[in-house]
Amino acid sequence: MLPDPHHYKLLKLIEANPAIQQREMAKAMGVSLGKTNYCLKALMQKGLVKMDNFRRADNKLAYSYLLTPSGIEEKARLTVSFLKYKVAEYEAIRNEIEELRREVGKEASA
Repeated sequence: MLPDPHHYKLLKLIEANPAIQQREMAKAMGVSLGKTNYCLKALMQKGLVKMDNFRRADNKLAYSYLLTPSGIEEKARLTVSFLKYKVAEYEAIRNEIEELRREVGKEASA
């Protein structure tokens, strides 16, 4: 089963840039701001991400998102799951391409 790609992408984005804004997350993931907010809240409820205010920022509404220790573990687990899934997908496509090449070769020589 494929893990939730949105949660994985959010964890990656937050790890790379804790000060990222939700609009930037949405754009990077290719989803709506509402979907991003929904996924972010789900990650916070699971205890994978926490939100904190920038203490020294002029804009007190600015937040940073941080992966919790559980979030770091989950991101690692999801990375392994995605890698396994993508390798299997790659192998299946490679086999399909080889089969198509054999078919084309048979038709060309007939």
